[in-house]
Amino acid sequence: MHAGNPLRPAADYDVIVVGPCAAGKSSLVARLRAAGVRARSVSQEHSYVPYMWLRHNPDVLIYLDLHLETARRRRRPTWTQRILDDQHHRLAHARTYCHLYLPTDHLGPEQVAHEALQFLATFEPAQARPGPEIPPLLRAFQRDAEERGR
Repeated sequence: MHAGNPLRPAADYDVIVVGPCAAGKSSLVARLRAAGVRARSVSQEHSYVPYMWLRHNPDVLIYLDLHLETARRRRRPTWTQRILDDQHHRLAHARTYCHLYLPTDHLGPEQVAHEALQFLATFEPAQARPGPEIPPLLRAFQRDAEERGR
């Protein structure tokens, strides 16, 4: 922390990045890591467990999004709206609780990273909206993991 600045530096946060395929998760995580941020992506879009991202207990949840035309242009030329809608449905819980929602349709990887780093530089956990209640099964899993780590 810098003197006079009560904010934590971005490197102090555990950041999780979620979003549909081709939204830019891997690119953003690589750039955040290069900037010294502890970041990883969670393949929530492939999971039917709506709170899978919570398993990592992040300080910050970033949700990257895109439209079908962008997904097709980037990597998924045969995708249908139904496929993207299914991924959005699986990501709904994460979108509800994300700290930063960032559509990436008109942004390059460097711009996405810039937006995320700018957000992290001003993020105040005390002013963030409350997160979801942790389901009992996940709470038990986390407790067991903590006990094994001792």
